[in-house]
Amino acid sequence: MKRLKSLLLATVLCLGASFTMNAQAKVAHVDVNELISKMPAMLDAQKQLEKLSGTYDAEYKTMAEEYQNKIKKYDQEAATVGDAVNATRQTEVQDLVKRITDYRDNAQKELQKKEADMVKPLMDKIKASIAKVGKAKGYQYVLNLADLLLADGPDLTADIKKDLGF
Repeated sequence: MKRLKSLLLATVLCLGASFTMNAQAKVAHVDVNELISKMPAMLDAQKQLEKLSGTYDAEYKTMAEEYQNKIKKYDQEAATVGDAVNATRQTEVQDLVKRITDYRDNAQKELQKKEADMVKPLMDKIKASIAKVGKAKGYQYVLNLADLLLADGPDLTADIKKDLGF
């Protein structure tokens, strides 16, 4: 009976040790932020976004100048025109403020949408490259460096850059 217990204990220990060895996965990390920031296509996308943002800013400034000029003119003429004209002008200024606010909000939304539309295919390309390089090197998990508290393992960032062609 003692021999059976010893044999059973030895078997359990051996199985436990083999499960522990098999449970250790190969893990590496990659700096996705570095990849996306240095990717040539992303640099081009940023230039396009800056150009679009400049266009929106110029239009916004024009609208703001129009508002300032109307306010100045209406303030100067307020005492010489009737209450009906002043009320009409006040409504006109409120409409202009609403137009300016709506324009600014829509411009921000358009810029965010454009950025998301440009970044998504690039991120998909990066993810595909990470999967390809990770599998080729035998890693079961590849983690993003930004999400790690400790990154004391293989860094695949350079390999991913090479695979992406930059």
